[in-house]
Amino acid sequence: MTRIPRIEVSLRFSCPPLTHSRHTNPCYTRAGERVLARERVRVCDSRHLYESDSGYPRRSSPGHTVKVICLLCSMDHQHVFSTLETVCEETIAAILGHSSLLQNDATIQLLATLRQIHEHGQAVSALVSGFAAVYHHFDFNPETPANGYRTLVKVVISCVLHLIQKARYITSSCGGLFFRVAHNASEMKAYCMALCQLRALLYLAQRLLNNNEHGQLHSLGNESLSRRFVNEYTTMHKACFYGRCLGFQFCPSLRPFLQAVVISMVSFGENYTKQQTRLGRTAYSVINSGKYVVDPELRGAEFERITQNLDMEFWKTFWNITETGLISHLAKIRSHAVQVNITLTIPGEPLSLPLASDTSLSVTVPPPIAHWGPGPVQVRLISHMLRQGQDSAELFSFAQPEGIQLSFPTGFKSQIGPLSPWLLIHFHGGGFVAQTSRSHESYLKSWSKDLNVPILSVDYSLAPEAPFPRALEECFFAYCWALKNCHLLGSTAERVCLAGDSAGGNLCITVSMKAMSHGVQSPHGIMSAYPATLLTTDASPSRFLTLIDPVLPLSVLYKCVNAYTGMNSVSVRPSEQLDSLSALRQDTALFLEHITEGASNWLMSLLNRTSSLPASTSPVSQNSVPHSAEMPQSSREFPEGFEPLRSGCLAEIHTPCTPIMKNPYVSPLLAPDSLLKGLPPVHLVASALDALLDDSVMFARKLKSINQPVTLTVVEDIPHGFLSLSQLCKETKDASDICVARIREVFQQDAQQ
Repeated sequence: MTRIPRIEVSLRFSCPPLTHSRHTNPCYTRAGERVLARERVRVCDSRHLYESDSGYPRRSSPGHTVKVICLLCSMDHQHVFSTLETVCEETIAAILGHSSLLQNDATIQLLATLRQIHEHGQAVSALVSGFAAVYHHFDFNPETPANGYRTLVKVVISCVLHLIQKARYITSSCGGLFFRVAHNASEMKAYCMALCQLRALLYLAQRLLNNNEHGQLHSLGNESLSRRFVNEYTTMHKACFYGRCLGFQFCPSLRPFLQAVVISMVSFGENYTKQQTRLGRTAYSVINSGKYVVDPELRGAEFERITQNLDMEFWKTFWNITETGLISHLAKIRSHAVQVNITLTIPGEPLSLPLASDTSLSVTVPPPIAHWGPGPVQVRLISHMLRQGQDSAELFSFAQPEGIQLSFPTGFKSQIGPLSPWLLIHFHGGGFVAQTSRSHESYLKSWSKDLNVPILSVDYSLAPEAPFPRALEECFFAYCWALKNCHLLGSTAERVCLAGDSAGGNLCITVSMKAMSHGVQSPHGIMSAYPATLLTTDASPSRFLTLIDPVLPLSVLYKCVNAYTGMNSVSVRPSEQLDSLSALRQDTALFLEHITEGASNWLMSLLNRTSSLPASTSPVSQNSVPHSAEMPQSSREFPEGFEPLRSGCLAEIHTPCTPIMKNPYVSPLLAPDSLLKGLPPVHLVASALDALLDDSVMFARKLKSINQPVTLTVVEDIPHGFLSLSQLCKETKDASDICVARIREVFQQDAQQ
């Protein structure tokens, strides 16, 4: 049995003490000290993650005494909501005890908000209890308690704890001379709106739970259910999650960065359609960004407008800002120095490789030809130290103009190292539409140093100009070229590992499938970080996070899928139009509407065992937008009397509908067992707060079901794309180190056996 790291816990509000369990996970802690909802949790071990394996043995690496960690600091759900109810009552009493406050309109609003939080808490408490009773059925295994249902509960608990913390502050400070009633009323209102929308997501997840097969996280084949979720997404209010509540679910150290990204995005988006040069547009964005710093509601409303209305070209342009000179140079300053950083062009000529099953025979691998015929492939070679072959004239013949960067410290005499037995081939993320190896240089340089291995990163062609299968063909061709020319890359390729994140994680898997189908040598292992393994519109509980996630909104995700799979799409229009006044105002100061009892169908029986909720109705705010889906009452997503807040900024979402998205080389989760049998060991590293979490969980379960070696590691409190954030905080650095550890296991597998 693996020893669970010791933790010390002390609470500052009256409720039973925290418990730590391997099978519940509403709240987690990170290294060091963290105060949330007046609780103080000091954790004595710096790594908090889930990891598990199946299919082959593993050996503990030096200095890594804990190989399987499942540290869950969880509070009983009922006590969380009981505490919320208590603090709401205490805060209301404290405010009413100061008659001077009652003359303020903001105070009246604050009191109404507290009462609505109380009502929401009652309904959400029962829903959370119902999910807690069943969500373990959807885990990869008991040692890896992670899936979208658990994540939704975790996010709700995080929101509730923020509310408790803020309510405690108001209770203790409302009588003070410097107490800002309006500010605190706005803060509570924003989180109350967030709780209302999260309650709606729980109802949607409940319907998904009712309709899916046992143990299935995705609504595979249920197009009507997926379409209803998209319809809800287009009409539900989302701005509150991008204003005052921005990033509340993530670790505190990342929130300033996320705020900076959102402010930059809305400032850039405001001026995107204007006829300006890139420099002028950037300068104007910087000047205008101040208003989004001081006005969270305006920031949230503008972010919602941008995510739903701006086209793919905007997102490509914004994401590629990291490739521009100034930002790129700043990233280089913080990254590790490497002796080799060469950009190469692989000519589009056929390759001859030995057949994996019989090396006396050969197989011809054609160059990528999809869409515009044979063409070259761009790659980047990164090596912490100069190795044999990396300074050869033969390698330099592939180098692009000004693409050779061999750097040595002043006074350093170059020493050429031997060929490495290892080779890491990397495919970058970016939704198949953006970024290059240059965007990912910072962590690749660190990996090259930590692993002491040369890395070849592939700059595949991007959609929509190069839709499927061009990127896959280029990545596979680059992989084959690396096997044939490994001596030029500083390696003997005795052990080859594929690594990639997001879209690159998808390509790692599909390139391996293509290698098996062509009969060439397969890689010895795969490290796939938060991969997209299902590029369809099928709903899943983790994909509901696209409503609140500033990194991966649903509308942006669908734009990427449309671009990669082709332009065929179906427009999903909101089933009800907003009145013109609301549409023009786009006011984010929405208020809460109706509160009623929750749960339906078979899950209702679970909820009835824990509590029964009294029906209640709250007045509709004049700023909210009523919405009633045009469907039979029995098909309503929400109980009678409850409606989520509706958006004042509606737009069509083009859902992918091309058959290509079900191609197993696009969505490997849908691949038949015959295509997955024989894959090398697959190491999946996912984030519990990622909208693509269920893609990793279900793919790991599928591989396990056919006895394929697979591990799943789930890290906490950080978003999708954490590898690109590895230099920002300890949490993301630890997650990157986990990826390095998985890659090292691939390279050291022979020694471990």
